[in-house]
Amino acid sequence: MTTSSAKKETGTEAVVIQKPPRLQSLDFLRGLTVAFMILVNDPGDWGHIYWPLDHSKWNGCTPTDLVAPFFLFMVGVAIVYALSAKVANNQSHGKLMLTILRRTVIIVFLGIFMGTIITFLLGLFMTVNGSVDFAHLRIPGILQRIGIVYGICSILYLKTSIRTQVYIAIACLVGYFLIMTLVPVPGFGPANLNPGTNLGAYVDRAVFGVNHLWSERKTWDPEGLLSYIPSIATTLIGVFVGTYLKKDKLKSTKQISQLGGVGILLIIGGLIWNIWFPINKALWSSSYALLTAGLAIVCLALSYWIIDIKGNNKLLPPFLAFGRNAIAAYILSDFIPTLLSLIPATYHGIKTNVWGWVYDTLCVPYFSPVNASLVGAILTVIIIFIPVWVLYKKNIIVKI
Repeated sequence: MTTSSAKKETGTEAVVIQKPPRLQSLDFLRGLTVAFMILVNDPGDWGHIYWPLDHSKWNGCTPTDLVAPFFLFMVGVAIVYALSAKVANNQSHGKLMLTILRRTVIIVFLGIFMGTIITFLLGLFMTVNGSVDFAHLRIPGILQRIGIVYGICSILYLKTSIRTQVYIAIACLVGYFLIMTLVPVPGFGPANLNPGTNLGAYVDRAVFGVNHLWSERKTWDPEGLLSYIPSIATTLIGVFVGTYLKKDKLKSTKQISQLGGVGILLIIGGLIWNIWFPINKALWSSSYALLTAGLAIVCLALSYWIIDIKGNNKLLPPFLAFGRNAIAAYILSDFIPTLLSLIPATYHGIKTNVWGWVYDTLCVPYFSPVNASLVGAILTVIIIFIPVWVLYKKNIIVKI
């Protein structure tokens, strides 16, 4: 449970110490991203999806490809708001770094084992036969990336200057570009950027083995190890934006326009770099990192102007509910669909599950296949929203 204020006794009087207000625009953008993530992760029918709600096949970028980098960008902004007051106190850094390490380990653990454990426990609860297949447990993943990059960037923020962080971000983007385009791939010859034969895919197979990569591909993983390098740059760009917002407390349209202008420059830079290093989510190419960070800056600047400056917050609560409990929403988006898929049901004499029954009853008869799939995804978002809304109304924030 979190509170907005605390009392400190000073002699005979009590002084109310107000905690700094949350950055509402950041909570909103995070909540919007979480809701969109659930929408694209849970279609009613994977065979019928509108193209913006699916990942690009390889090169290119769809709205769905923005989810992961937006999360990492916002992690960077949040690092500043969480740690800026503690940077000057060097004596507290040791304890703080242990806290960062603990959070990193927990997030990585959740990423690796959450889906497997949920399926296993629900299987036991529903008396469904099943076991945990550790021999084919996927090790890379988005939560793993978020946890490790959060840990690295938090320590960099604590222990290095902003100038050093800028140099590191540039080195990550340029160094990754040079590694991926110049270093030969053992067993395949010259450097290439093709699925399964690029250097990143080779490293993933060498480190994790094919049995622990994404089951749909086996030879490569969209959250591969080498691509952590540019994703650190994505998060550091969020740190730079958070530092700017925290320091200057933007209050004018001109300041917001300048921030948005930086985002546009990054977008242009990403599009130009695309000529030599194609925009690619699976590779987290340097051009993709610049493009998506630029788009995230523009979206945050626009949200900041509308919400934090102009005070337009009538539509905020639903997105704040998702944004302030992003981890809880993420876990529930795995737990609830899994639970619904394990509860048996019958539809027109055919054995199915509760979710299949809902989809076949409420969606399929009334919509085209692609629209039925979309409606099914929207229903999932609404179902996940209910418990998250309860947490929001009770002012409960699940933290790690």
